[in-house]
Formats: sequence, C-alpha cells, structure tokens
Amino acid sequence: MTRIILHGCHGAMGRVISDLVREDDSFTIVAGIDISGEDAPDYPVYTSCDDCAEDADAIIDFSVAPAVDAVIAFAVRRSLPLVLCTTGLSEAQLQAVSEASAGVPVLRSANMSLGVNTVFSLAAAAARILADKGYDIEIIEKHHHRKMDAPSGTALAIADAINEAMNGRYSYTLDRSGRRARRDPDEIGIQAVRGGSIVGEHEVLFCGPDEVIEIRHTAYSRAIFGKGALAAAAYLVGREPGLYQMKDVIG
Repeated sequence: MTRIILHGCHGAMGRVISDLVREDDSFTIVAGIDISGEDAPDYPVYTSCDDCAEDADAIIDFSVAPAVDAVIAFAVRRSLPLVLCTTGLSEAQLQAVSEASAGVPVLRSANMSLGVNTVFSLAAAAARILADKGYDIEIIEKHHHRKMDAPSGTALAIADAINEAMNGRYSYTLDRSGRRARRDPDEIGIQAVRGGSIVGEHEVLFCGPDEVIEIRHTAYSRAIFGKGALAAAAYLVGREPGLYQMKDVIG
C-alpha cells in the first residue's frame, strides 16, 4: 500500500484524489495539508507542512503556485518522492524543482492524464511532417472560470513538445491584439478561454494550404488527472533521485 501526503487536499483535485483513494485499497492518505485546516473524514489535515509528521511514501501536490515552495522544501527535508501537479510556476520555482531532484525523485507534469500525454507525442510527430510544408501551428485551450493561470500549463507543454521536435525554432505568441503585422511562420499562437465549468479542452491546429489538421483532447472528469497522479506516486516509490515525467510512468 502506498502512503500519501496530499498537499492541497481541500482543493478540487484534492477532493477528487481523496474520493479515488477511498475506493482503492492500494493507496491510503495518511495526512493532508491545506490552508483551510479543516480535517478530512478519514485523515488529519494541517495548515503547514512543518506541522505534518506522519510517515509516508510520497507526496502529491495539487495546490497553487505560491504554496509550492513550502512543499518542495518539505519533500527534501523528509526525503519523500514528490508528484508536483501545480502549474504556473515561476522560473525560480522551476530552478528549485531541479535542485530538489538532486536529492529526491520528483515528477512534475502539466497534465497527469494518459490521453494528454499522448497528445504531446502526436503533436510533435505532426510537426516533424508538416512544419516545413507551410503549416501554421495554433493551440487553443479552454478551462473553467476558476483557473487562475493562462495559458494552461498543458498548452505550454504541447508547444514545448512541438518546439523540442523542431529544434527550438518557434516563439510563442499569447496575444496579437497589440500589433498589426502578418503572422510569423515561426511562431505558435496560444489562446486561452475561461468560462463555466469546463474541465479542460486542448486543441492543436496545423493550418496549411487548403486544409486544417486538428488534434483535440477533451477531459470530461477530473478523475483522469487524479488517477494519473496516484499512478505517478506509486511509480516514484523506491526510485533514484531525479526528474521524471508522465511518459516514464506510462512506459
């Protein structure tokens, strides 16, 4: 059984993971950490990482960017594998993640779902075929109105997967409203939509002469992200320190 400390346990994804664990005997949540401090039905909740002393096998983080510094330090201090799912991290925080991975295994992913990680591979493969044949690349992402960062970490990760496949040739354009100029062929446009209760939609457009190729992923439930996070936590247990990705878990 994998013992989990859940950071951000009272957030939307924290509640999803708690529900999944209650139905899965291979995991248990030994403690939660959340600013609210309200106890969960089946595990204690602390307002600070410093107050949590429970033994665990891994930490899963679904919180907000300002809270990530504390959980990184906590994981290093306790020598615990860390599944880091929070997006919108600063360059300084990303550097802290890299430094932490020298001492503990860290899996950081903008999206924990199997389907989205397949989109990364498909988009990269399509770019290798189409980019030099006059196809422009645009990414559109849609999320619920409570999501605070834009564009989504997943949209940026799709762009990064394409850019890596094409040797870094692309710049990212997040807003065209302030300029009056033709589209640069070496840019990837990324647009964000926020509204209602949209769980998550990502669309990659390869727009060429007289045709458009679309790669689309739609999430209908947050459970896909929770299941991925739990699989990642189980995968990290016993691993050597380092930075891991969901593609390592998927195999």
